[in-house]
Amino acid sequence: MSLEKTFELSARGSNLRQEIIAGLTTFLAMVYSVIVVPNMLSQAGFPAESVFIATCLVSGLGSILIGLWANAPMAIGCAISLTAFTAFSLVIGQQVSIPVALGAVFLMGAVFTLISATGIRSWILRNLPSSIAHGAGIGIGLFLLLIATSGVGIVVSNPNGTLVKFGEFTSFPVLMSLIGLAFIIGLERMKVKGAILWVIIAITIIGLIFDPNVKFSGDVFKMPSFGEQSLFLQLDIMGALQPAILPVVFALVMTAVFDATGTIRAVAGQGNLLDKDGQIINGGKALTSDSVSSLFSGLFGTAPAAVYIESAAGTAAGGKTGITAIVVGVLFLFMLFFQPLAFLVPSYATAPALMYVGLLMLSNVSKLDFNDFVGAMSGLICAVFIVLTANIVTGIMLGFAALVIGRVVSGEFKKLNVGTVLISLALVAFYACGWAI
Repeated sequence: MSLEKTFELSARGSNLRQEIIAGLTTFLAMVYSVIVVPNMLSQAGFPAESVFIATCLVSGLGSILIGLWANAPMAIGCAISLTAFTAFSLVIGQQVSIPVALGAVFLMGAVFTLISATGIRSWILRNLPSSIAHGAGIGIGLFLLLIATSGVGIVVSNPNGTLVKFGEFTSFPVLMSLIGLAFIIGLERMKVKGAILWVIIAITIIGLIFDPNVKFSGDVFKMPSFGEQSLFLQLDIMGALQPAILPVVFALVMTAVFDATGTIRAVAGQGNLLDKDGQIINGGKALTSDSVSSLFSGLFGTAPAAVYIESAAGTAAGGKTGITAIVVGVLFLFMLFFQPLAFLVPSYATAPALMYVGLLMLSNVSKLDFNDFVGAMSGLICAVFIVLTANIVTGIMLGFAALVIGRVVSGEFKKLNVGTVLISLALVAFYACGWAI
């Protein structure tokens, strides 16, 4: 009766067994993140052991929070797109120190929470063109594909002529990555639960057999520890408050506004969790939960958090209440004890997962309305320049600028609103004044 009253199981047409199955489904669909996130951040100098613990804690506590507070069947984890931004654009690309980067993540969480709790986030969303939002999704997907393919040698630099070229097709990492991607697509089409995880496990086993660089230490369990190079409470907030870093915080907030809110809306729609006015049930609490989780990210030492689109796998399996999210959170906390197995996984086993997520994000192309030519082209400008500049906020800025100027030149003034113009001016000012990095 207590569960019934707290989570409204009958009212939402669900039961405890259905919710547990949905939670297991979502967990299997997104558990790859505790492998992929440490792998990506370690390339930027983050200690992988510490990031693994932090990622499990953020995913576990964040999912439990949104389940208990918002009663939503949505799971939270470290966003792959924001992980890429933190590792490759911020730390590697702009040479920002890891403590300052974590300070920026914490400030992003604080601003994001303030925006969510006060309703400003809703105002921003009402004034952000959908074409730019979809364009950002496309660009981030392409960015992830570039990172994943270059990391295993599928795409390599070409000193003669074009910038890049196809890598050595017969090399073990390239073959495993491409075969793994094909298997994920096939298994997902067959609706196999946890397809991404099963492919990661299979390729890891193949690596253990045929790749001398992949070695099993013999350990399966390990007591959770941040390790000797712990990032717990190592954030530098004062460093992140420097004028040169504040645009990074803005970029993280802007990216999260586009990414996380759209994901929450999509999952809520699939789970029939919209009220009669088309608004998300307990939407304010759900929006605030994912932003609060980014505060955890800065404190524990990992990438910003967000609701995972893989939560849709759980709602498709019947998840309708917060019990689904709580099951996911508890399972992520259990993962704290399986660290040796997570670090056994080679990069070419996780590359297919990254490529698949990137391909999924490219589906945003179908959401662009090409009857609105200026809007669609602005979205594509946003997408392309995210990849060409390896910077998400640069693409967003150019997309906004193209949209406003395009509307003015074409005489489509009525399609602009004050909010869109103000956001566009703010973005352009960051670049024109030399604040952006």
